[in-house]
Amino acid sequence: MLVLDAAATASALDYAALIAGLREMFAAGVTAPLRHAHGLPRPGEPDSTLLMMPAWMGDGSHGGVKIVNVVPGNAKRGLPAVTASYLLFDETTGAHVALFDGAALTGRRTAAASALAASCLARPDAHTLLVVGAGHIGSEMPSAYRAVLPIDKVLVWNPTPARAERLAGRLRDKGIEAEARSDLEEAVGEADVVSCATLSTVPLIRGDWLKAGQHLDLVGSFTPEMREADDQAMAQGRVFIDGPAAAVESGDIKGPMASGALKDIAGTLYDLCGGRVEGRRSAADITVFKSVGLAVEDLAAARVALAAWRQN
Repeated sequence: MLVLDAAATASALDYAALIAGLREMFAAGVTAPLRHAHGLPRPGEPDSTLLMMPAWMGDGSHGGVKIVNVVPGNAKRGLPAVTASYLLFDETTGAHVALFDGAALTGRRTAAASALAASCLARPDAHTLLVVGAGHIGSEMPSAYRAVLPIDKVLVWNPTPARAERLAGRLRDKGIEAEARSDLEEAVGEADVVSCATLSTVPLIRGDWLKAGQHLDLVGSFTPEMREADDQAMAQGRVFIDGPAAAVESGDIKGPMASGALKDIAGTLYDLCGGRVEGRRSAADITVFKSVGLAVEDLAAARVALAAWRQN
């Protein structure tokens, strides 16, 4: 069985190839049951979450499952909040084909899914990206977005300013114009695309900060108790989700739907990639994409990584 560590997994997931693989997978449709989620009480710190995410092609080729531990308390330990592994198997024989580092795979496929959605929903001339949250997922967003949009400036905001400055510095080292910002409202006002990747339980983005033509990408809220945007933000934008799980799992969808602020969902990534719904309709549209992460994305990423490894 092939085993790729974090560096090897990341290097096998070129963003252009990964986004193309996701687009193809969403257009084709794959069997991916709702994830299994289990709360793990952690005295003295936020509860942890155990996630198990299976998916299979249905054509006898590949299936896979990801096991994820989300530990918010790791921030105080100086450790990543997410630890994961992904097992790819032969759907026909059940043989285990490859084991990938799940954090690297998750970070890149999550950012790629956001970029895929933005390729349909953001203005094609968007050039300023605001990254809200300077963790692992946030750090992947600039490279993913630059694969589909002419992003030439990146702003970074984080609750801990020093972490925002560190990420901005790493981006500058890669030749990307990047600035850390301390005023979130001001940064939102400058951005064409706002991408949030936090573990926040309270809304960070307010609807009255948004302007015509913006695209808002919400990644962090994967439980009903988590929020990154307020009801007004969800009410004034055309809202898309990665898949049906978002309407069940995310506070950014469940909260506004319960209050009546969000009347309907415009479509999913399955709809956008399959050509069943229209994405951005005008330059003035405010669009919102809410993802919770789907097993179909993991399977697509694992297949892209396997193909890249075999070619090298």
